[in-house]
Amino acid sequence: MNKFLKNALGFTLVAAVSSGVAVGTYAYMQTDQSAAVQTNGFFQQPLTYAALHTSAAENTDFTQAAENTVNGVVHIKATTKVDQSQANRRGQQQQQGGYGDPFELLFGNRGGNFQRPQPQPRVGSGSGVIISNDGYIITNNHVIDGATELEITMNDNRKFVAELIGTDPSTDIALLKIDATDLPVIPFGDSEKLKVGEWVLAVGNPFNLTSTVTAGIVSAKGRGLPALRGNGSDMKVESFIQTDAAVNPGNSGGALVNTKGELIGINTAIYSETGSYAGYSFAVPISIAGKIVNDLKEFGAVQRAVLGISMLDIATLPADKRDELKVLEGAYIIEFADFSSAKEAGLSEEDVITHVNGVKVKNASELQEQVSKYRPGDKLDLKVDRKGSTKSYNVELLNRQGSTAIVKGNAGVELLGATFKALTPEAMRKYGTNYGLQVESISNGKFSEVGIKKGFVIMLVNGRKITRKEDLEMIVKNILNGKSDDQLLLIKGFYQNGSVKHYAIDLI
Repeated sequence: MNKFLKNALGFTLVAAVSSGVAVGTYAYMQTDQSAAVQTNGFFQQPLTYAALHTSAAENTDFTQAAENTVNGVVHIKATTKVDQSQANRRGQQQQQGGYGDPFELLFGNRGGNFQRPQPQPRVGSGSGVIISNDGYIITNNHVIDGATELEITMNDNRKFVAELIGTDPSTDIALLKIDATDLPVIPFGDSEKLKVGEWVLAVGNPFNLTSTVTAGIVSAKGRGLPALRGNGSDMKVESFIQTDAAVNPGNSGGALVNTKGELIGINTAIYSETGSYAGYSFAVPISIAGKIVNDLKEFGAVQRAVLGISMLDIATLPADKRDELKVLEGAYIIEFADFSSAKEAGLSEEDVITHVNGVKVKNASELQEQVSKYRPGDKLDLKVDRKGSTKSYNVELLNRQGSTAIVKGNAGVELLGATFKALTPEAMRKYGTNYGLQVESISNGKFSEVGIKKGFVIMLVNGRKITRKEDLEMIVKNILNGKSDDQLLLIKGFYQNGSVKHYAIDLI
């Protein structure tokens, strides 16, 4: 079995955490200048969602397309400064835990003159695409994740400080804004009309070599990469454009364009045995990325729609099951969520979804791609194969809370559906604690969904002590705004009868 197939069975994700690079992996493509490692991500798209017509590429003169796009791709320098007080606390905790100065462990304190080294800022870099002439830029979330300073360098060497508008960790998308006007913009193309074998160009800043253009063809569409799902989220987009255009560390967030110079994807990942380009690269279609960025700009948060189903590719089923279903392609429904508009519309387990609004879907990834273009409240015409019989259903999409309500980017504890009050000194003495936040009332929301009741005293959320409503609100907002690696609220507390309870709430 060759190395590619071996890794298809057990993926390893290369991340910017060490100077070593795993062999035979799918790798992200962000350049980390301080650690010389690479990561990479997904993409985003323009704010005017009128897609331009794209036909099969016949022209192999790429000079015009290159000239029209290099000025619309920027270099992003992301600096993350380490908080000195946090570093000192970590150092104190390490010493208290018995692993401070390693030489002191072996030889004792040699005069007390050991000076802990000052934490150095981490500097990484990647690419971004200008999607509006007034300064909106799309890039990967992992390029800017945790950064305290963002510097944008244009192709003409002008520099700007960027503001982070919003992020969506589930798709690895981030939207930035710089204070500028009359900027060069790469127009949107129609990634759904892209054909296998069509010429494409990758534009970015590999290894900090700015304004680099490479060419290749579309090798596949609707490619799923389970290795990039991460842990704990079932919302990762897995419907990539696969190309053989050369991309390398630093290309993260850069443009994939057709020969007309239209943006049809954001370069995101590579298959690699060394951490550098080895023949295959992957981009998120602009049909997905454009909707994500529109949401971030308009609402401050992604309006993620779901059918409320769990699904598999037909091709992954046993041969006898495929024979029974009498269909070769599509998304096979294995079960429904608690709030499922698909089930309510009449779909059943073991149905195979084959078309969405007239667009054929060959597998679960392509179904996910189609659904991701819409918002809660939108209606889809689904064509279903039920053991050889074709049926059609009109399904209204819901959000993950089972409604069509708009989720605002500034939403916080309101999502929890509860009110809170701080513990009084008397209550603290009674319970034997000096911190905690009590649930004063419960309404419809996340708390009621998991069974939290009035009177519950919250002690810890994601390992952090909770004393005020603001403590809880900050944790929730950081998750919703993509400023935290967490996607769950892990809550520990107790009821007045002394029973200790743990709850897990999914916010994403």
